[in-house]
Amino acid sequence: MAVSETLQRLRLGQFAGMHRGQMIPLGTRACYFCASLTLSEEDLHEYLTEPVSALPPAVSSRLPKLEIFLVPYLERGAEIPGRAKASAQEPVVAENKPTEERSLASGFVVTENEATLAFAVKDAEVADYHYRFYRTIAELVAGKNGENVPADYSKLISEELEHNAHGEVDEESWRLKMELTPKDREASRPGKRLKAYLRRSFIDTLTLYLHGVCCDIDVETGPRQLASHLLRKRLRLLRVVFPPPEGYAVLPEDLQTVTRPAQGSKLIN
Repeated sequence: MAVSETLQRLRLGQFAGMHRGQMIPLGTRACYFCASLTLSEEDLHEYLTEPVSALPPAVSSRLPKLEIFLVPYLERGAEIPGRAKASAQEPVVAENKPTEERSLASGFVVTENEATLAFAVKDAEVADYHYRFYRTIAELVAGKNGENVPADYSKLISEELEHNAHGEVDEESWRLKMELTPKDREASRPGKRLKAYLRRSFIDTLTLYLHGVCCDIDVETGPRQLASHLLRKRLRLLRVVFPPPEGYAVLPEDLQTVTRPAQGSKLIN
């Protein structure tokens, strides 16, 4: 396991450049580095081997090479006069816990050939890490402007809007859905607000799907939750577009087709 002797406070891109030669392969399309952390083999399995192995092949094929950094803490980059706004959003790797308003749970930087992912794991629960990992993967799959959202998913969302379906999978997609006007919902071509909602709805739903492939989780209930029969319809669609790896299950009806202890079997009952 690679551990840096001293952890300098650097922007993620700089930090990755310093430690790229120390990264450990994780399959053929990913590698990792642990900074100033002492993790057991069991920890490494939970944080790295298990979530990466559970990625559907069709998801992995859409991703650039993944560089995964497990670090103590991350914080928001401070704005520097004269620098592009995007560079200010680049997270900073830190050894000491930042203030709550500057703290980040995860962050990533994407170039043409690779995606550098960083996760703050000190004082964090593994279940929360899994959620953040798959949310980051879902954002990469969707594309910066939602250009990679499958057409069939967009069609399914249009049908939901046409029938005034209530609820969403997570808070951000729910907020964007509530901001839609009747004109947005009825437009023949999606405008800015509808595109933003479609992208975030896909990210939230794909996050749930990927998390369910890897882990045995329950869907959060509440007044903003999408009806279970509609959520099941979305998950079935994603199961067709991104079939789980062999031996993994997402929905209860998948259990009879797997030959190993099924993962994600409680996702939708």
